[in-house]
Amino acid sequence: MSSPTGLPFEHIRHRPPHHLAGPRELIVACPAFRSKVNLSNIVRTCGCFGIRHLITCGSNKLDEKVARDAAQEITIDVHRSLPPVLNKLKRSGWQIVGLEQSTHSECLFSFPFVSKTVLVIGNERLGIDPDVLERLDRVAEIQMAGLPHSLNAATSTAVAIYEYCRQFPSGTPEVQTPEVQTGAH
Repeated sequence: MSSPTGLPFEHIRHRPPHHLAGPRELIVACPAFRSKVNLSNIVRTCGCFGIRHLITCGSNKLDEKVARDAAQEITIDVHRSLPPVLNKLKRSGWQIVGLEQSTHSECLFSFPFVSKTVLVIGNERLGIDPDVLERLDRVAEIQMAGLPHSLNAATSTAVAIYEYCRQFPSGTPEVQTPEVQTGAH
């Protein structure tokens, strides 16, 4: 098979990263997960898409085989809980968006992200904690068309990150790093 230009397709393994005009301002905020594989997959997805800041809770360790080089590419802040850090980010002008099935949620595929977004992910079994849910500015939902009724936490995060990046394909030219690094890296 050949490409639309008539030239054959050739496999390129490990193509160099696409250059962005500026880093992406999306921050991903995760609860304590039951599985280190979920957190590791999210870290890898963040690294691949040029997301440079992740906030997590609990004592999850990364599976280096899953996260690969991304763990060295992004800042990972560990906190005891999400509400205090979300409050601080909200006061600093960040929009707090949950990825969840909830009342008044908006379909992810028509969801207009703002560049300064904190994407809050839910726990594998319980979703977003009520203490966190009440701090959200908006909720985006990936609408399901079949069973089971929800995606894995890492998979849904990858879908949401892709949609954010689709809306900001070149990154954001002027990024201000949030000052919430009070946890361990």
